[in-house]
Amino acid sequence: MILLLDNYDSFTYNLAQYLGELGCNIEVHRNDRITVEEIARRNPERIVISPGPCTPQEAGISVELVERLAGKFPILGVCLGHQAIGAAFGGKIIRAPKLFHGKTSQIHHDGKNIFRQLPDPFTATRYHSLIVEKKSLPHELTITAETDD
Repeated sequence: MILLLDNYDSFTYNLAQYLGELGCNIEVHRNDRITVEEIARRNPERIVISPGPCTPQEAGISVELVERLAGKFPILGVCLGHQAIGAAFGGKIIRAPKLFHGKTSQIHHDGKNIFRQLPDPFTATRYHSLIVEKKSLPHELTITAETDD
């Protein structure tokens, strides 16, 4: 089962639908209606932290989930979820120098894990105002994909 943590974003159910189309069993839980302990007891195969309209610190249990369960369960963060992972590891969340709302970019990646069967580069649509400052990331985190900008 994949546990999808919903940060009150309309895109959460798009993610749930895509994962379901891949044959995954999904459970969706709001970020303030489940505890980290309950998630751990559910013993998910994977955890996905959704996008959302706020900062990681305002996103319910998102940062705490990463702080306490990283290394115990694979965790994928999308947009705000990605920022929550960065924040949990001490990364600094900053305003993007250039806003990307509905714009496409070429994504370059290492070809491993989640990127294994994707072309390099591939085109992705970006929609964000905040980013994790690259130079603030600790050595425990490895950047596996990025854009030229």
